[in-house]
Amino acid sequence: MKKIAVVCANGKAGQLIVKEAVSRGFDVTAVVKGENKSVADKAIIKDLFELTTDDLKGFDAVVDAFGAWAPETLPQHSTSLRHLCDILSGTDTRLLVVGGAGSLYVNAEHSLQVIDGPDFPEMFKPLAAAQGKALDELRGRSDVKWTFISPAGDFQADGERTGKYILAGEELTLNSKGESIISYADYAIAMVDEIENGDHICQRISVVRE
Repeated sequence: MKKIAVVCANGKAGQLIVKEAVSRGFDVTAVVKGENKSVADKAIIKDLFELTTDDLKGFDAVVDAFGAWAPETLPQHSTSLRHLCDILSGTDTRLLVVGGAGSLYVNAEHSLQVIDGPDFPEMFKPLAAAQGKALDELRGRSDVKWTFISPAGDFQADGERTGKYILAGEELTLNSKGESIISYADYAIAMVDEIENGDHICQRISVVRE
């Protein structure tokens, strides 16, 4: 049985990842600032930035479901991830990050990203840039067993759980209908599958609905 901790488990993505992991019999601990709103039976009530190596000791995997959208909090995508890396440094615990789609590449040379496209919404550029910066910093860490999982371009919080997805790599991948879309529920399946069976250590992968 896998023993995992989900950081920011009260968020929409966090709650669904907890739910998916619990449904498979995982030993799940929610890491939350206040009251635990997830279905996990165990919780660490602590601010992410106050977590210590001891807090996360003994877990097979830690899921980072942190999210920030306000301009003044966007830099925390980098600082929060850096803190988690620092306290997991040198351990066997995997760190799996709920990432963004803006940093996915749209050409084989990996010189152009989704965020660079003319149709990319201006309102989402600061968030995509912050998540991309966090990924760039993560790529420099060889002391942590990290995996960064980017969703499809259309990441739907309340989308249906189809149970089917395509596992892809660094490039934006479209499904058979030419769509880049995935629900939070299907993303949660992909995340838990990676914890259970995946071995994409120090890699960014991506997922899209079939």
